[in-house]
Amino acid sequence: MRSELVADLSHNALIGVTGDDAAGFLHGQFTNDVESLAAGHAQWNGWCSPKGRLLATFLLLRTADRFLLMLPAEIAAAIAKRLTMYVLRSKVKIVDETELYARIGLAGARAAQSVASHWGRTPAAMQSVEKDGAICVALGGDRFVALVPPKAAPAMWDLLSGAETRASADEWEWTSIQAGIPTIVAATQEAFVPQMANFDLVGGVSFTKGCYPGQEIVARTQYRGILKRRMALAHLGDGDRPAPGQSVFSSSFGAQAAGTIVNAARAPEGGFDALVVVQLESLAKGDLRLGSPDGPRLEIRRQPPSPAGIA
Repeated sequence: MRSELVADLSHNALIGVTGDDAAGFLHGQFTNDVESLAAGHAQWNGWCSPKGRLLATFLLLRTADRFLLMLPAEIAAAIAKRLTMYVLRSKVKIVDETELYARIGLAGARAAQSVASHWGRTPAAMQSVEKDGAICVALGGDRFVALVPPKAAPAMWDLLSGAETRASADEWEWTSIQAGIPTIVAATQEAFVPQMANFDLVGGVSFTKGCYPGQEIVARTQYRGILKRRMALAHLGDGDRPAPGQSVFSSSFGAQAAGTIVNAARAPEGGFDALVVVQLESLAKGDLRLGSPDGPRLEIRRQPPSPAGIA
């Protein structure tokens, strides 16, 4: 990866949530503990169907006066509309705030230095810093998201990019894949219980908070040891780009799919890296194929925790 990667994240949208009841409302809908989230802090969070399947995963930031959700633009409008249906009499307002900020991603060994040079300090992981209306959120692992008012965006691009050229959305996606952060898109909505996509392992699920849609199923999966799929990092050396929602096969399951691609991006050394949710039995066998039982071979680069650690 480049020593500093500066990427346009305009493929992500922003949903703003305000109102006296905003914290309690979101706490009762999402997988993580929203009520414990202090202003200036962020968390990975998700929203499930009543069957416990992820409808969306997103970065949730709490500012002094509102909550901001950053998630793929392709699902943002539908998520906002569906979320609004549950507001009822709560004092909550849900609006599209995408046009209020340019979204910029920074990653790499020099990213923290760039953040500190403009904002005055580098925030701790999953915390934010604000200056002149621009917000920077530290994701951990030398990754940051900057939310910049549109008028200030050109100057910010010049400051952050320096001699570097702008990176592509695909390069940013690769950093997310390496960090093990699953991004639910339209093709994978309702495909996974949070634990299948390792969302509990990146701090996206609270098992001590109260009820939310699908909570019973998520809790049962966690405490009864019935989880049969987990997410791994895989590499495709040649062939077409893996697509979210595409099936993965293994000899253990014959013509029946053994797993599903979550996200994929071009790898710096060539080929593609991908997050894939797969049957644990197939992961142990290590003979995954993309698209069909005789499709291109997927090499597992990083295994999920052992079954003993996820019961």
